[in-house]
Amino acid sequence: MAITDMIPIPANINPGVTNAKQATMLSLVGNPRDDYTDECQPITNPRLSALVVFESVGPFSVRGLHPAVTALRSILAEIATAAPDVHSGLGTAGMLCARLVRGSTHSISNHSWGTAIDLTLNGVLDRRGDRMVQRGLAAIAPVFNEAGWFWGAGFGTEDAMHFEAGDDLIRQWHAEGRFGAPGPTPSRLLMVGDRGPEVVALQQRLNALGSQLTVDGIFGTGTRAAVMAFQAAHDLDADGVVGNRTRAALGL
Repeated sequence: MAITDMIPIPANINPGVTNAKQATMLSLVGNPRDDYTDECQPITNPRLSALVVFESVGPFSVRGLHPAVTALRSILAEIATAAPDVHSGLGTAGMLCARLVRGSTHSISNHSWGTAIDLTLNGVLDRRGDRMVQRGLAAIAPVFNEAGWFWGAGFGTEDAMHFEAGDDLIRQWHAEGRFGAPGPTPSRLLMVGDRGPEVVALQQRLNALGSQLTVDGIFGTGTRAAVMAFQAAHDLDADGVVGNRTRAALGL
């Protein structure tokens, strides 16, 4: 099979890895800019700009946040040994791009921090949202997972070209002072703008309790309203943010 041949999304992807949440990125890394559209714009936060590098990672060069670029270089070196046929066809559709998630009006893409990358194989970009993935991407996803990166095939809208530093890895880099002097690490929160398997589980749980949400893995205003209604009914602060107390009350 060619590395660009399409296969169904494999089972049990992203074991032990979760995508980095909005609260994690904003509180530990900082806000790249004050406003976003669905088009790429530059980082305007001077502290973050100082952490951006443009370097070779082996088969190509990328512009991204320094710890993410360093990690990516190591991952691709491992892929060169583990899957040389895939490595020889690797290219990129971009890393740093301050914008919203495609089709969203509130979710900041992790490309905005330069901690995510879109990959091509032999110049071909995997089609987003068709529930099929390029064979070569499926072959290298475990290498990314082992390094703490989340594969975008696990999003509600499949995005197999996309790999991003996971939530635990961002927290680790923060603790190591990779973003500057380390400070307190916040609780794990789910809030408007988040997406991924944890949001799917939240929506399913809320529906089991009587909500009528579309289970799309996107934490939008409807999901926030359902969370607030649940919080109000259980004597919790009705802020629409899923923290430790709300998570426990939901049984998640």
